Amino acid sequence: MDIILARHAETVFNAAARMQGNMAHTPLTRAGIAQAEAMGAALAAALGSAADRDLWVSPSGRTQQTAAIVSEHLGRPFFDWQKDKRLLEIDVGDWEGRYYADIVAETGPIVDAERRLFSVPPPGGEWFPAIAARLQDWLDGLDPARPVLAISHGITARVLRGLLVGGEDWHGVKVAADAPQGTVFHIRDGAEDVLHIGSGVQGVRAA
Repeated sequence: MDIILARHAETVFNAAARMQGNMAHTPLTRAGIAQAEAMGAALAAALGSAADRDLWVSPSGRTQQTAAIVSEHLGRPFFDWQKDKRLLEIDVGDWEGRYYADIVAETGPIVDAERRLFSVPPPGGEWFPAIAARLQDWLDGLDPARPVLAISHGITARVLRGLLVGGEDWHGVKVAADAPQGTVFHIRDGAEDVLHIGSGVQGVRAA
């Protein structure tokens, strides 16, 4: 299977250290727009114009805005992107829309600083095994003969890469290493290469 996987660019919530979760439609910042432009340029350089790949995107607004900019570089209509809820970010439940600092002040630490991952399940949200299950379901439905370009989210991309290339065990799920916003990976035959390193932030705060 040949999959190019990108993490969306910076949003206003990322910049403000607020929880976005799965369906928050948060627009890109000017820095995020520049990151998406750089992603598109890198992909065009690697793939050429009108690249013959199946295009998949999370239905979240921030991934679609990133995809729209990438599309212009690739010479592909935005409407070629197939939206799939299984590519959404972790559901952070009751935390959605809140400032990280306010949640920590109220409940105590929620992030493993070394791994840059949530250390406790979001109340009313989902946890890593559920993310892995929906992503595996998406993978199982792909045509292995067709190359893919997908734009998703921070935690989602780490779990998906874990399924494809392995990673550290985190609550029963393989999770790959962190990467900045705007980073693009090319995954083939159980190994990944970095096509482009984004200039956004790392860590769960940018999920």
